Amino acid sequence: MGAITLEGIEKWYGAIQVIKGVDLSIEKGEFIVFVGPSGCGKSTLLRMIGGLEDISRGDLFIDGTNQTADPPAKRGLSMVFQSYALYPHMSVRDNMGFGLKTAGAPKTEIAEKVDAAAEILKLDTYLDRRPKDLSGGQRQRVAIGRSIVRNPTAFLFDEPLSNLDAALRVEMRYEIAKLHEQLKTTMIYVTHDQVEAMTLADRIVVLEFGRIAQVGTPRELYERPANRFVAQFIGSPKMNLMACHHDDGHYVLEGGRKGVYRGTGRPVEVGIRPEHITFGAPGEGQCDGVVDFVEYLGADSFSIVDCGALGKINVRTVGDALHEEGEAVSLAFAPDRTHFFGEDGERV
Repeated sequence: MGAITLEGIEKWYGAIQVIKGVDLSIEKGEFIVFVGPSGCGKSTLLRMIGGLEDISRGDLFIDGTNQTADPPAKRGLSMVFQSYALYPHMSVRDNMGFGLKTAGAPKTEIAEKVDAAAEILKLDTYLDRRPKDLSGGQRQRVAIGRSIVRNPTAFLFDEPLSNLDAALRVEMRYEIAKLHEQLKTTMIYVTHDQVEAMTLADRIVVLEFGRIAQVGTPRELYERPANRFVAQFIGSPKMNLMACHHDDGHYVLEGGRKGVYRGTGRPVEVGIRPEHITFGAPGEGQCDGVVDFVEYLGADSFSIVDCGALGKINVRTVGDALHEEGEAVSLAFAPDRTHFFGEDGERV
């Protein structure tokens, strides 16, 4: 199965509360990603689900059964860490089958499950090698294979790619996505890397100081952030935020011009992503400024525009659409792509 429900989950270390009442329902076969800045509680929450950390308050249900007090072995979950934790003196085959061997499984069953997992992970030609003879990506696949052979109710991944270089991270990200597609098993994945979150997740859980800031699909979080924290955390570069005030159906930028506002609340900030801004001649757009710095990245360019009282605004353009540093420009915001936030930081 693999349905997991968290009801009012809290974690206390003495008088310090690090997980602050989390409610979350994870459907069978979903790929859920916990994401957030360092110290937000994402790894702690994952370890609580896995049974490696006690739950101070609240209830954990796995396939409808309350397993809050059950030890890890009774939860039917399998955890993959950023550290491969492979036995250096054992072959790949023995590393992958070790858990089944210690559980007393028959040799024939172990061999069948290891061979099946090795085929899925493209490790069948490496089964007789030892970890020292493998690349970092291959070692991580062995660690994942060790989990697959146990046929868990769900996989728990705790930043499994953080020890790999950039190229290997891209490769392993693809392999994990294809693995989920093939196994159709529930996966909960912790990362601080929003690219991993956006490309892997069915739904993303954004955590802030031990609370859920928003849950949604990658597209929902990117296009409809619930608050300014999510708006700036999801997306690279982050969303531009500028001070504004409300004036009879319009928003007025501090030091800028009016724009149409169709909301019902009273915004104090307007947000716009770098790719939803276009350049124009001074006086044409929502605000004027001077190009302060240009980053050319090939397919994209990012221009940092100094807009005085509004601060520095980041604008994304296609790679060959370059602007000169010191150039006077105007910035126009796509009206259907603007976001507004109230004094409490929530979307209005």
